[in-house]
Amino acid sequence: MTAETTLIILGASGDLTSRLLLPALGQLLAREPQRRVKLHGAGMDDWSDDAWRDTVRASFRTTDADAAFACLSGTTYTRADITRADELQAILDAAEGRPALYFAVPPGVAAAACEALEHVTLPAGTVLALEKPFGSDAESAARLNEVVAGLVPEDQIFRVDHFLGRSTVLNLLGVRFANRIIEPVWSADDIASIEIRYDESLGLEGRAGYYDRAGALTDMIQSHLLQVMAFVTMEPPSSLDERDLRDATGAVLRATAIWNDDPAASSRRARYTAGEVAGKHYPSYVDEPGVDPARDTETLAEIVVEVRNARWQGVPITLRSGKALGHLDAEVIVRFHPVRHLPIGFTGDPGPSVLRFALGPDTMALELNVNSGADPLHLERATLLAELGEGALKAYAEVLSGILDGDAMLSVRGDAAVDCWRIVQPVLDAWHAGKVPMDEYPAGVSSPAGWPQR
Repeated sequence: MTAETTLIILGASGDLTSRLLLPALGQLLAREPQRRVKLHGAGMDDWSDDAWRDTVRASFRTTDADAAFACLSGTTYTRADITRADELQAILDAAEGRPALYFAVPPGVAAAACEALEHVTLPAGTVLALEKPFGSDAESAARLNEVVAGLVPEDQIFRVDHFLGRSTVLNLLGVRFANRIIEPVWSADDIASIEIRYDESLGLEGRAGYYDRAGALTDMIQSHLLQVMAFVTMEPPSSLDERDLRDATGAVLRATAIWNDDPAASSRRARYTAGEVAGKHYPSYVDEPGVDPARDTETLAEIVVEVRNARWQGVPITLRSGKALGHLDAEVIVRFHPVRHLPIGFTGDPGPSVLRFALGPDTMALELNVNSGADPLHLERATLLAELGEGALKAYAEVLSGILDGDAMLSVRGDAAVDCWRIVQPVLDAWHAGKVPMDEYPAGVSSPAGWPQR
């Protein structure tokens, strides 16, 4: 049976492929055995087909589905320099059905490979899937957009953001738009602040080759958290199809800027020193293998932005992400204004209501002030919790599903990729100029001294 799509993983011998892409593909094929997919790997390592199949087989061990293992016998591997047009042409000529090129390689290599594709004859329907970060600044992102736009139409370009899992985005949008008690209060009239954070307990974990050139601001805030912010703050789209949804998120990003246009006052950075997280010792970041201290790379970043439109003007939106912290927190925190008047006679210290969306597994928690059972005049805090579920597929399985289906709904559009760089560039410039100090925190704490403790 001829495959409908040949998934070609460029950088097949790398960590991303074995750790994330192949297990996700196995789960997807196990769940949807009707898919006709041929798998081909290409990389710089001199592997045989058998060595490649062993890698695929090991990654598929999380599933025992026949459909997942059925593709093993037909999967092949090519040792190739993917920045050479002739070698890319040979790979594409051997593909069955529609080729989907997944660039599981560093950003610079992906950009060079796309330039090589300008000299390749691409089969009709070819899909290009590129990992973040897309470019290294607004100028390079715009230039890469021009290159890929000359290769295939925009709806065949998938700028991958695995952080935007389909189930997570739809859970968030469902709560926002399908509840009369929430939808009317989703603006600066009732919301005082928004915080979106992704704090990790993991350290560098051997990723110095990439991370030390990126840092927390580029790796997470520019690449992921601004996209989450766009879904939290966008205007209601007329539908959830690719065009309407990406139009809505793109409009928000175009309206977003650093708070008060003051990147030095509206950003913080820090990096971890030696410490312990859950019993595991971490050396100081600057002593990690592969780290160049001269790069002054941050492992914790925080910026404050504002969406300058009628709905959100004046609401500070904090985006924060870091490594080797004493907790794992991935959530959106929406803090409402306090009530305008509280009748005299109530006691206690009622704070504003807070709505929290935890990301993976997805939950929603609403913190309210309620009357105490012991004293009806005393107000105390209560939390209403809803389990929204983890979704049927892993994040990367959802990514691969969209690529194989040609559904670009949750991929990042070209203009949005450029705007994300535009938003953070003033902060990067301020940091490079030494206008924001590099704070430090021992691995295992929740925040550096002087930062809000969480």
